[in-house]
Amino acid sequence: MKSLWQDTANLPSFPTLQEGTKTDVLIIGGGIAGLLTAYFLKEKGIDYILVEKDKICSGVTGNTTAKITYQHSLIFHRLIKSYGADKAKLYYEANRLALEKYREMCLSIDCEFEEKSNFVYSLDNMKKLVKELQAAEILGVPMKYVKSVPLPLDTVGAVMCENQAQFHPLKFLSAVAKDLNIYENTFVSEVRDGTTVTDKGNITAEKIVVATHFPFIDSHGSYYMKMYQSRSYVIALEGAVDVEGMYIDECDKGLSFRNYGELLLLGGGSHRTGKKGGSYSELRAFRKQHYPTSREKYHWAAQDPITLDGAPYIGHYSKRTHDMYVMTGFNKWGMTGAMCASMIVSDMLCGKDSPYKDAFSPHRSMIKPQLFLNGAETALNFLTPTKKRCSHLGCALKWNSAEKSWDCPCHGSRFDESGKVLDKPANKDISTL
Repeated sequence: MKSLWQDTANLPSFPTLQEGTKTDVLIIGGGIAGLLTAYFLKEKGIDYILVEKDKICSGVTGNTTAKITYQHSLIFHRLIKSYGADKAKLYYEANRLALEKYREMCLSIDCEFEEKSNFVYSLDNMKKLVKELQAAEILGVPMKYVKSVPLPLDTVGAVMCENQAQFHPLKFLSAVAKDLNIYENTFVSEVRDGTTVTDKGNITAEKIVVATHFPFIDSHGSYYMKMYQSRSYVIALEGAVDVEGMYIDECDKGLSFRNYGELLLLGGGSHRTGKKGGSYSELRAFRKQHYPTSREKYHWAAQDPITLDGAPYIGHYSKRTHDMYVMTGFNKWGMTGAMCASMIVSDMLCGKDSPYKDAFSPHRSMIKPQLFLNGAETALNFLTPTKKRCSHLGCALKWNSAEKSWDCPCHGSRFDESGKVLDKPANKDISTL
């Protein structure tokens, strides 16, 4: 089913690449991160091309909840603990500037941009909220505690950031993309020695930006080791309530709330891709109990790469690939994450040393507990006997009955019933016979 955003926006169309070509910068991927990067390069007068295998915004960008906030759950305490206050401050400042850039751009774009307060609530862990408030004070983040939230949940309170925002992402991107140099329905099969191979011809570029949600070039960067993917679900309800803000549980498996016009967007049911989870059934049970007179108008699912430490990977694809860049691992916060990435990488492409790049460096330490959990999951599924194997690295696929797809628990690749790739890092279709 189409998401609310896909059903209520008209995106521009672009031609398909017909022959080989050259450019200074090639951007691979037509989601929000790739489009914003192209937009900033055009502003800077840089020669670029963006290629997208399908239609722009046909992937995860069209399935967001579209919250624009620097309050990424209880991230600041974690970042201070892992990297110290200086880098945590850079993370905050970059995301604060991303919010401000949206605010600036949306002055001239009709995309239903609205100022809203953002709340991270907890059902039972006041200690976590207190630690986050202490971290916010150290970093200068304007955050405060509230005792209750207008939700049908028994909470111990929430931490709140005022003057955050929400919008219609595809109306925004329709305006951003309309005059960009884009080729749709142009599939990139591989990148080798500065040459990008597509099904329509080779593209020679001095620099390459991989903005494909999950990086697909495995020979560099080890992204398949240092990320896993999580699926989450949204139902849009008519006749529910206006919650007058944006809300999310500090627990990864909790619920998310925001309104769009007369609709309440209820999110949750999260699980590792390829594993079992609450999915739509959890959300529908909650609707039945707490909003029994409401009606479901839309439902959709999203997929998000989760990094080892909660911060995205933005910058050089690897230490050995100085002319190739990556933006990935937005950890369910793709709106500000994509804006941060596009501003940082576009500066780097122009030879400008971004003050924020160290906070997001893809080359920071991988020695985190999640790395070993990712490795164990890969080993287990690689050794699972089944005929249906992922075309990425050969892991066993699991049937997703809620979405009628074959999903990989190792790295999050997904395939439809006919074996066509739905989500990377897999870049080849499979046979499901």
